[in-house]
Amino acid sequence: MSAGQGSTGNVIAAVCSFFIPGLGQLVQGRLLKAIVMFVLAIALWIVWLGWLIHLWSILDAALYKPQG
Repeated sequence: MSAGQGSTGNVIAAVCSFFIPGLGQLVQGRLLKAIVMFVLAIALWIVWLGWLIHLWSILDAALYKPQG
């Protein structure tokens, strides 16, 4: 049985992304997506829009469905 949306792993990943954008994706093994989320959040926090990426990071980690 694979871990799907709403699994404990996704909840943990979402909590990780709550603290650091992209950390949840990193925990899920999605390095490229983690880097993108982190860099975008940092870049946009400079103009006070980083919270959008931060929320996207949390939701993406929570709703992730592994392929296969």
